Amino acid sequence: MTRVLVVEDDPQLVRALVINLQARHYDVDAAPDGTTALRLAASHQPDVVVLDLGLPDMDGVDVIKALRGWTPVPVLVLSARRASEEKVAALDAGADDYMTKPFSMDELLARLRASVRRTEAGPTAPETTLVKTDDFTVDLTAKKAHRDGRDVHLTPTEWHLLEILVTNPGRLVTQRHLLQEVWGASQSNKTNYLRVYMAQLRRKLEADPSHPRYLITEPGMGYRFEE
Repeated sequence: MTRVLVVEDDPQLVRALVINLQARHYDVDAAPDGTTALRLAASHQPDVVVLDLGLPDMDGVDVIKALRGWTPVPVLVLSARRASEEKVAALDAGADDYMTKPFSMDELLARLRASVRRTEAGPTAPETTLVKTDDFTVDLTAKKAHRDGRDVHLTPTEWHLLEILVTNPGRLVTQRHLLQEVWGASQSNKTNYLRVYMAQLRRKLEADPSHPRYLITEPGMGYRFEE
């Protein structure tokens, strides 16, 4: 049974989350603050953490950093904080996903299921070199992309961006992380670079670049590859 740790200080919201999760056969622990959350995570390691940032004893970002010191457990932030810098701080600290309140329970459950699937699948095996979608295929070993049976010409920069995204399926990759990985730490604020290159990738790979199906923008935060 999948164990979920809910870290939230609003008793009504905790009750709603616990009822909905247990109804879907999740094993649920709840913590009202960061200290309790870290203790529970250490004694009964969860499969997924649902974390509020505004906790009474410590900031949720510090909880993420503490968890990342010893576990790769997926962390889904559920917070009222909507500012882009708040979202980016949580994601850069190691959160895997971010939802704002008020939220859809169906969407939360869908994102939890996606997190569990990624965890169960584990890291991509070395022999698994092809990432296939209905519209294109990415060959990670040959460093090539194919669409409609033909090679797609990608520049080294376009390939590097695509490789990072497709090897993190379903996971939100922050703008800062992409910029640092592709252009270096000194260019971590050049978000216009990303917009230009992501537009180029979509033109080359997406059936409808203006309504992308695979290379998704998360406004103010980053990008996500949806299989």
